Amino acid sequence: MLPEPIKNYRDLVTLKDGVSVLLRLLTKDDEGRLLDLFGAVSDADLRYLRNNVRDKALVKSWCQDLDHSQVLHLTAVVNERAVGHAMLCFLTGPERHMGEVLIYLAKDFRQRGLGTKMIKALIAIARHMGLHLLMARVVADQSRVIKSFQDLGFSLSCTFDDAFMLPDGELRDVAVLFYRLKSSVDEF
Repeated sequence: MLPEPIKNYRDLVTLKDGVSVLLRLLTKDDEGRLLDLFGAVSDADLRYLRNNVRDKALVKSWCQDLDHSQVLHLTAVVNERAVGHAMLCFLTGPERHMGEVLIYLAKDFRQRGLGTKMIKALIAIARHMGLHLLMARVVADQSRVIKSFQDLGFSLSCTFDDAFMLPDGELRDVAVLFYRLKSSVDEF
């Protein structure tokens, strides 16, 4: 169950070029917006996404089977158009203190500060939810994305060789980055 402030999360942010973007949780009414956002995914981008976002059934299930206590979907909206989608996946069992972040931005909203605003929002939400760590897994040849996470305070922890398989079967290394929300320092 999400705490009330998270359940009703909304934030109007301004990008560095002056455009206002509403950040809010995904709703069932966003299905068309999300289908439009992911319908424009290029073949090059799709190669690096964990999920086949061109699969309409998958995207519809995200909207129709919403359970923000398992996966929190954050949507960025400009004039009724979804221009970004980020996920905070809550891990379970011995990893229940961690969340994993994933993000996708419309091509015309990249390098405008939206990704930074969305990840900062997920950090604030994760902190409010009592998580200790956030994790991001990025294909290692996406150095700009890795640098963006590092600029936000994520630390590169390790790289796994050949841990990501592209649709054509080619293997890529994966960089794993962590953001510490709570100190792990023990007191004596």
